[in-house]
Amino acid sequence: MDTLNTKILKCLQENARQSNAEIGRKVGISSPAVSERIKKMEDLDIIEGYKAQVSPFELGYQLKAIITLRAFMGKLKPFLAKVKTFDEVVNCYRITGDENIVMEVVLKNQKHLEAFIDNLIIYGESKTQIVLSRVIKEKEITPIN
Repeated sequence: MDTLNTKILKCLQENARQSNAEIGRKVGISSPAVSERIKKMEDLDIIEGYKAQVSPFELGYQLKAIITLRAFMGKLKPFLAKVKTFDEVVNCYRITGDENIVMEVVLKNQKHLEAFIDNLIIYGESKTQIVLSRVIKEKEITPIN
């Protein structure tokens, strides 16, 4: 990673749909040079992908919750396989501490939340916190020099 790659990443994080020519003007290199650098960063998995940010609320999900799970003995591996099939789970992390898992989930309403928690009961003990608002949007990651 050099200074130019860092500047290119910053441009992409601000707006991944801008053209290579536009990025090139901002960072002071040609469009083909931007394209080549982006391709190298993709090949090195520095750039993992591009995505559209979708509003769960506009799609009918009225609740967002953070749910932690403390898996029962022998239930962690089955849960890790099962969690990938839950449409409600938008992020899931295996963590250290008293709980094994933390999930960010989107749900239509309280009834949906109740049904989702019922699905977790066989895997372990869960704790649920309802998200009221987002304080910080997903941050840009600055490369370590």
